[in-house]
Amino acid sequence: MAWIYLIIAGIFEVVWALGMKQTEGFTRLWPSVYTIGFMGVSFYLLALAMRELPVGTAYAVWTGIGAVGAVLFGMLWLGEPRDAARLICVSLILGGVIGLKVFSRSGDEAGGTALPPLPPASSARHAATGQVAQSPAR
Repeated sequence: MAWIYLIIAGIFEVVWALGMKQTEGFTRLWPSVYTIGFMGVSFYLLALAMRELPVGTAYAVWTGIGAVGAVLFGMLWLGEPRDAARLICVSLILGGVIGLKVFSRSGDEAGGTALPPLPPASSARHAATGQVAQSPAR
């Protein structure tokens, strides 16, 4: 499910990136409202994906989908240049995104890199003695 969240988050990133152009520097109200809404959805779905995927993989795929999508949309519908160099660069980004998906381990997607939760400050224990740390008297 994490990959589905990530792909949808990437699509929302394309939408908000394109919407940002319409905000004219966040000076137009409704395009700004819609763009910020799409940003929120994109970030939320990215956060859900990061529950199971490594941060580096998730972030690289998310930005890759956004970059490739925005460039392709610009070339196909906004009249941006379609020269060979741009197409090669977009292909390299796309290849990297696909590679990250293909070479990600299935099952434990995070690869054991998740950090254990920190104990609350009031119940911090000294690692060697197991004693509760005391605040210095003032």
